[in-house]
Amino acid sequence: MPRKPQQRRARETVNAIVEAGFISLSRHGMEGTTTRHIAEIAGISVGSLYEYFANKEAVFDAMYQHAVRDIVAIIRPLTPKLVNMEIRDAVITLLREFRAWLLRDDSRYLSYVSYTVHMAHRDNLEPINKMLMELVVQYVMHHPHLLKLPDLPTKSYIIINGGIFTIIRHLAEPNPVISFDQLVDGLGDMVAYMVEGSLRDLAGQG
Repeated sequence: MPRKPQQRRARETVNAIVEAGFISLSRHGMEGTTTRHIAEIAGISVGSLYEYFANKEAVFDAMYQHAVRDIVAIIRPLTPKLVNMEIRDAVITLLREFRAWLLRDDSRYLSYVSYTVHMAHRDNLEPINKMLMELVVQYVMHHPHLLKLPDLPTKSYIIINGGIFTIIRHLAEPNPVISFDQLVDGLGDMVAYMVEGSLRDLAGQG
């Protein structure tokens, strides 16, 4: 049975294996990646890898946990800043931070997320979606006039998931038809237009 890392060197080995998993996936894809690939990139023997992980799926699970922690660590500190912005600026700022994370370390996280979002057996982005929904709640608390919007949870879900998948798809395209700046500006404009338009309609009905 794989053991849990207790000593500093063991934790460093586990971290090296997880990072090697991201690199291997970007080079060989999810199906093509093997424990031997991961071990070679990590600079250890396959036997050493099996001391901590039963198989490559266990490494993928650790990569998933690593990615979620990374995104949470990036977005949570931004929350106080985001909730005080106009909604268009908040959307653009958040998407730019997400892009920076995806492209970090030779885009290894983009490769990972591009694969995992297409895995039908598991909603790999659920913890991230939950955190972003919490951000929406805090944003609305700072802008209480938005509580007037009809079906706010549905609109928030569509905006969050639509934004995430659109960014991933755009960055994964070798020759996108629009620039990233055009994309985030367009998404920001779309959200602001939807919110402002809905509020105007409500005012007109009053």
